Amino acid sequence: MKNQSARLLALALAIALLASCEKPFHQETEHYVFVSSNIALPYWQEAQAGFKDAARILGVKADFTGPDTYNPSDELAAFQKAVSQHPSGILVAPARPDIFATSINDAIQQGIPVITIDTDAPDTRRVLFIGTDNRLAGAESGTHMAELLHGEGNIVIIAIPGQLNQDQRIAGATEALGRYAKIKVTHKLDDKGDPRSANDQVSGLLDKKEKIDGILCLEASGGPGAAEALHRLSLESKIVFLAFDKNPETLDWISSGVIKGTIAQKPYTMSYYGLKFLDDLHHNIVREFKDWRNAPVSPLPTRVDTGTAWVDKTNVAAFHDAETNMIRSLGGPVPSQ
Repeated sequence: MKNQSARLLALALAIALLASCEKPFHQETEHYVFVSSNIALPYWQEAQAGFKDAARILGVKADFTGPDTYNPSDELAAFQKAVSQHPSGILVAPARPDIFATSINDAIQQGIPVITIDTDAPDTRRVLFIGTDNRLAGAESGTHMAELLHGEGNIVIIAIPGQLNQDQRIAGATEALGRYAKIKVTHKLDDKGDPRSANDQVSGLLDKKEKIDGILCLEASGGPGAAEALHRLSLESKIVFLAFDKNPETLDWISSGVIKGTIAQKPYTMSYYGLKFLDDLHHNIVREFKDWRNAPVSPLPTRVDTGTAWVDKTNVAAFHDAETNMIRSLGGPVPSQ
């Protein structure tokens, strides 16, 4: 019995020694970068939280970078700087896919996996896109608006034309609204991602006594700006206003009844799984081919739709709590409700 126990102990020690000599799966040098189109927006801060949580779980280094205003050229510069650091992988939300094409292709040529998030660059060699089906999300917005207006009225759309995901949402919303003969889109405003611009442009239309029955905002920043204009002029009960995304200000305006509802995306989910996909590529986890870099096709999905959620007064409290927890996890000030 003593000899058997001694042999078992020796075997256990040998296994432990072998395990201690094994090369760890993740190396200290593994470093991933997320390049956002506007790091100041709560939307992208939520994405940052997902990115950082995935990095913590995987045990890798992760940097979040990009301009603090909507500036495609500055975002491109941040992306090019990230490529020069030769990280293990890059997530990017290209505000203008056309100007990113050369740099994305260059990163792939260097063996750096690039995944687009939220906004796609389909004419590049990016490995995959993870985010919302924006045409479908725009159609959902338009359908909700048509139902709330009982199929008739004049609509103003607020967006950022020229940005691929925005153009897809505009197309989806326009198509959905076009099914209703008594609904007319009278204006398409470009707020350039600035709530002040949305406020000023909506205020200008209202000052001219334009007949507006509904306002459909298809990007995150314009919602709070336009909502403030409606509230200031006491028109919240006369104009149906729908927003996009779920930043804290938008949720506050839903709680107060100025915004009737919003289409909420899942930026945390996008970046969380985006980093996991990058990590899989870096380690060539999916072994359909020897190496993803010279494979005839990517071993990963081409597109991953993270879906949307409809937020209104019935469920806004739950989304408020989630946003508060996210902000707290990043160490930021928790807004009062």
